[in-house]
Amino acid sequence: MIVTVRVGPLFVVAPCRIVYATVEADRFGFAYGTLPGHPEQGEESFHIARNAEGAIIFEILAFSRPAAVLAKLGGPIARMTQQRITRCYLEGVRTHVAGDA
Repeated sequence: MIVTVRVGPLFVVAPCRIVYATVEADRFGFAYGTLPGHPEQGEESFHIARNAEGAIIFEILAFSRPAAVLAKLGGPIARMTQQRITRCYLEGVRTHVAGDA
């Protein structure tokens, strides 16, 4: 898959692939890993789970390091962009759960 992210007036192309899927009774989701050409090198997973008390939890786990020169030079901007994208993921889940989608 290709993820595109707008950073100011620029668009960053970030190729990725699904590396695994989880389908269990109380947990499901997937993870993707970066491919060559992605500004970062790493993996991110997204899971919905039901805990022992029955509460539903949305989990995002990620690890990465800069892969492209611009990501290395723009460390703080890259980190802010990652945080913005995570907020968008969370807002998407909130919107879906609230029925606004």
